[in-house]
Amino acid sequence: MGDFLPLFIKLIDGKTMSVSSICDAEIALKGQWRNKQATAYKDACRLIASAKDGICKPSVAFSAFKAAALGQGLVQRSEKSAALRMLDEVSKDIQN
Repeated sequence: MGDFLPLFIKLIDGKTMSVSSICDAEIALKGQWRNKQATAYKDACRLIASAKDGICKPSVAFSAFKAAALGQGLVQRSEKSAALRMLDEVSKDIQN
């Protein structure tokens, strides 16, 4: 299990993956992105490498990765888990 809530991304070549750790993010950054010259992409690469070296907080690096993926339109909307759907069903009377 990863350190962060999963982020579902779809790379330009159609490959989809769940990213929930610094290692996952590093793998995703090696895939096909729209613009590997973009500042956000380069920042994410640098910060992920720094986090692996213990120089940067992993949460900061993961946030940079998420921002880069959002900026390039790679983040996919994820379905609610079965547990969340059940909670919504149980609490619907309370919400109204």
